[in-house]
Amino acid sequence: MSGWGRGRPPKREPGAPAAERDPAEPSAYQRALGLLVRREHSRKELTRKLVARGVERDELEPALDTLSRQDFQNDERFAAALARSRASAGYGPQRIRSELAMHGLSRGEIVEALDACERDWPASALELATRRFGGRDVADPAKRRKAIDFLIRRGFDQRDAQAALRDLAQADAGTDDADGAVEPGPGDD
Repeated sequence: MSGWGRGRPPKREPGAPAAERDPAEPSAYQRALGLLVRREHSRKELTRKLVARGVERDELEPALDTLSRQDFQNDERFAAALARSRASAGYGPQRIRSELAMHGLSRGEIVEALDACERDWPASALELATRRFGGRDVADPAKRRKAIDFLIRRGFDQRDAQAALRDLAQADAGTDDADGAVEPGPGDD
């Protein structure tokens, strides 16, 4: 067992046929399944990780095909889980779309994943702006620009970022004007 390091078996020499693989060494299927039990992975991500661990391409594709047939690896499920996770962390649709595309997902899978989030993106932008910049004077152009830039970096489009800051400024102006005084209503003389 010496020489394995961190509990992993030694890597097979690159280019060595699969038949010469040590029987104690996990197969491509077992390695991929080991990654999938921890969290969802896209097919592209699994391929990259397994190649980095020394799995040959001739073993890799059949293993991934089997995992897909068994529904252990599913790009649509991965996309939906990643989109929900990022949306709940305060990221906007453009950032999520970009991250899903980096995982090699199709345009249709990305659209379905964002639709599955069922988010009101302008409301999410306002909520994030309120949490991060509420109580500050966002009417000041420099602070407003900084807040809009923050929302754009988080993946919200320019229109949603500007609307969120406009609504936040109006909400702040409404609380500043009140100063705790109650305005008389109709019939209050």
